Amino acid sequence: MWRGLRYLALLIHMIFVQISDTHVTRAGDRTNHSGDPGVTLARCVEQLQRMAPAPDAILASGDLVNLGEEAEYERLRGLLAPLAMPVYLIPGNHDLRAPLRSVFHQHDYLPCDRSSICYCIERHSVRLIALDTVTEGVEGGTLEDQQLGWLEQTLAIAPERPTIIVMHHPPFRTGLACMDEIALAGDSARSLGKIIERYPCVERILCGHVHRTIHARWHGTTVSVCPSTAFQMAFDLRDEAAFTGSAEPPAYQVHCWNGEQLVTHTVSVT
Repeated sequence: MWRGLRYLALLIHMIFVQISDTHVTRAGDRTNHSGDPGVTLARCVEQLQRMAPAPDAILASGDLVNLGEEAEYERLRGLLAPLAMPVYLIPGNHDLRAPLRSVFHQHDYLPCDRSSICYCIERHSVRLIALDTVTEGVEGGTLEDQQLGWLEQTLAIAPERPTIIVMHHPPFRTGLACMDEIALAGDSARSLGKIIERYPCVERILCGHVHRTIHARWHGTTVSVCPSTAFQMAFDLRDEAAFTGSAEPPAYQVHCWNGEQLVTHTVSVT
């Protein structure tokens, strides 16, 4: 069926905006590396409202709030409320699933049970698959066998359909030592890579977590790491480097599907 629709897909252009590591706090609270992240997210939302053409959807790739508190998610919901397009959320290592689900209960794509927040969105011309790499209380990421099996089954339903996978932890070593220590676990990354190799329809894997713009070719696809709307990590490739904030501006990414490829732009929040 997908082959029969391929020509139609070529005529459909889609714009997805990715925001990541928003780290929303209670109003007025600060993080260790910035001022109030909600202030910069509000500016980002205002900028997205002025974007023309308007994005078709917003992808929020984890560390949505800073401490996983319900009050933080309530504030995040208010900050995102002006956006008219769908907003798709996945958790990061700073998030907790129960308050996330409770506050965003109207987001009907979120699984309502206590399992990982994995889901597939089919309503766009590009299939969106969200993977939950979080083990609560642990900074690094993992993918359980059940999640990997679900991913392969989902890809197999339409193995030629262009697909974007969204997850928080990058599956490759970035060269930033302190973040590579808490990336996706090696066994999980290897298992995921074997699946990706079997499905060339995976156009891109979108990640966050590192607070920098990073791209890598990985198991036959491209992995993009989105910068943060709150603060960026200083660029330091030394083995002993610690996580230090930088003066670089908050930013997001715009992913444009032109029917044949995904073109990505990194945009500063002004």
